[in-house]
Amino acid sequence: MPIISPEVALLSVGILLLLTVLAGTLSSRFGLPALIGFLALGMLAGVDGPGGISFEDYLLTQGISVACLIFILFSGGLDTEWRDVRRVAAPALLLATVGVLLSAAIVGGAAMLILGFGPFQGFLLGAVVASTDAAAVFAILRSSDMKLNADARALIEVESGSNDPMAIFLVGAALLFLATPGTSALSLGADFVLQMAAGGIIGAVAGWLMAEILKRSPYVHGGLAFVISVASVLIAYGCAQIVGGNGFLAAYVAGLMAGNRDYTARPIVATFQDGLAWLAQVAMFLTLGLLITPSNLTHVIGPGLAITFILMLVARPLSVFLCLWPFRQFGWRAKLFISWAGLRGAVPIVLATFPIVAGVPGAFAIFNIVFFVVLLSSLIQGPTMNWLARRLGMVPAEDPQTVPAPQ
Repeated sequence: MPIISPEVALLSVGILLLLTVLAGTLSSRFGLPALIGFLALGMLAGVDGPGGISFEDYLLTQGISVACLIFILFSGGLDTEWRDVRRVAAPALLLATVGVLLSAAIVGGAAMLILGFGPFQGFLLGAVVASTDAAAVFAILRSSDMKLNADARALIEVESGSNDPMAIFLVGAALLFLATPGTSALSLGADFVLQMAAGGIIGAVAGWLMAEILKRSPYVHGGLAFVISVASVLIAYGCAQIVGGNGFLAAYVAGLMAGNRDYTARPIVATFQDGLAWLAQVAMFLTLGLLITPSNLTHVIGPGLAITFILMLVARPLSVFLCLWPFRQFGWRAKLFISWAGLRGAVPIVLATFPIVAGVPGAFAIFNIVFFVVLLSSLIQGPTMNWLARRLGMVPAEDPQTVPAPQ
């Protein structure tokens, strides 16, 4: 294996990052989510593309993606108004827990019928693709001037930022049942409550401490304020994971708490974290793109199409309509749009590496199907969100600036 000098390696990384941003911008010009461009460049640089880079380290990819996701979630929390959270807390909580479980169960049942998977293997696939992706949702909603109904917009954002912990828990539960079939479901329920409670509390404390440090310290406009914000994210995630909590929830809650406190450095910290979140998206999708071998996807086109359309047209709408049934402020139009806005992105691909690392039979087939689902979701749902919002009357039709192309 040829040894690459540090200079060449750093130059290559810099060029790849720059090309990835340009690819994302180009894809946005065609009305596609930027993640398509990020993934496409990664695949072009990979083993099946002209770049010819052979990269098959799933464990490293998992580590990079986890690090990137916590900053994306933290930035999403920073930009979320607490009054929006309070207004949609109950429906968002239902969608982020019961909704994810329903989607996982429906897709799992379909996988058993279509792919011949066993119950736990099918549920594993369902759990992997069950959550919406915060990075994709934030990127589309916040980079456009879409004047959505305030409750619908807040619900979509809060749900996408808070439903990853449930999907991660369900994936872990499915892996545990596959490894140890006699595991008690009751013990898993108690573990879920502990994870959510510990993650939420630690995240709130970390976000509060970050705001207090920046409020009472001389690091008001200097670069050290950025260092403190990065440290807060890492501490929130690390502490939560060590005590058995959910680190992803802790990162999101830390951002939510810090973003709704009053301190002088808040605007510059939010701007810095927004840039860091975009860098995280670029790095994460580029790495995931390198990991994909496009020639392997030809074997899963049929199953991938079936699972994608069951997820988009059955599982997601059914879970949304059932979970939002008690909440009268969401009419059928809002529910339909919320169903369609459930984009899949990096999180399902990252979760699909877990079965491979755990050595689950059929894990590579699950990984390829999941990537196919994410790709189709981005290509179909992403570009049509603005069109559907207009058709459903979710935005003022007379405003020509209302719906620019998603970024």
